[in-house]
Amino acid sequence: MDIATPGSLTLRGQVFNWGSQTYLMGILNVTPDSFSDGGLFDTLEAAVAQAKQMAAAGASLIDVGGQSTRPQAADLSLSAELDRVLPVIEALRQELPDLPISIDTTKAEVAVAAVAAGADLVNDISGATFDPAMLATVAKLGVPIALMHIRGTPQTMQSLTDYADLMGELCEFLSARSEAALQAGIAPQHIWLDPGIGFAKTWSQNLEILRELPRFKALGLPLLVGSSRKSFIGHLLDQPDPKQRVWGTAATCCAAIAGGADILRVHDVAQMRDVCRVADAVWRGAN
Repeated sequence: MDIATPGSLTLRGQVFNWGSQTYLMGILNVTPDSFSDGGLFDTLEAAVAQAKQMAAAGASLIDVGGQSTRPQAADLSLSAELDRVLPVIEALRQELPDLPISIDTTKAEVAVAAVAAGADLVNDISGATFDPAMLATVAKLGVPIALMHIRGTPQTMQSLTDYADLMGELCEFLSARSEAALQAGIAPQHIWLDPGIGFAKTWSQNLEILRELPRFKALGLPLLVGSSRKSFIGHLLDQPDPKQRVWGTAATCCAAIAGGADILRVHDVAQMRDVCRVADAVWRGAN
């Protein structure tokens, strides 16, 4: 992994030129209990096959997670999380040697083991607040980190949705966490920000975040948005089945691109790739 130029990042030979196009992070939940696809990819063979399919469909990186972060999800032990994710990362590194891999974890020890197994990036839904060792660990590893906004934990977050100033508080949190990352020794080119759609937010607050995304761009860091199949889309569509929220997800992805998102974390890569190609042509002038 190396830095190419200001405003870009190179992972496994793939250059991420921020602002030039939208990049897709394919979700690979190797869990039995994730809200949308729990149990579908919790065998090694199924996980590898899904990653290959997402890569072929246009994913620029794959996000491997062993801990479900759906509302009310129980915390997983360190050993159980390692047992879930490490064989998958090792297999993907063998099967897809040039594809960047992200580890979706809040545990510094998992980050260390995952990077040793071949991961290139840490995606921490707690903004590196759950494990006080995370920022120093990532700095030592020399890899990028995505810092997400959350209140509470997956068990408590949906009762913590009262904000005096939603956007102001989110910007303040993300600014503080990025500053903490810098103080820990993480390079500025290695910090991504995520407003945490669906995490301690109501359906209407999620819509407000999508409308106000350009405010986060003032922080000057790549912006990751994860709205895929989430419950606020189900609320709007009266659709309880997450797998039937593909086109609602497409609308939110289009809105995110219009608002300046750099990376979209998605389940349905092929469909969202088409959304990105057209939306990038409209709002970024890409072709």
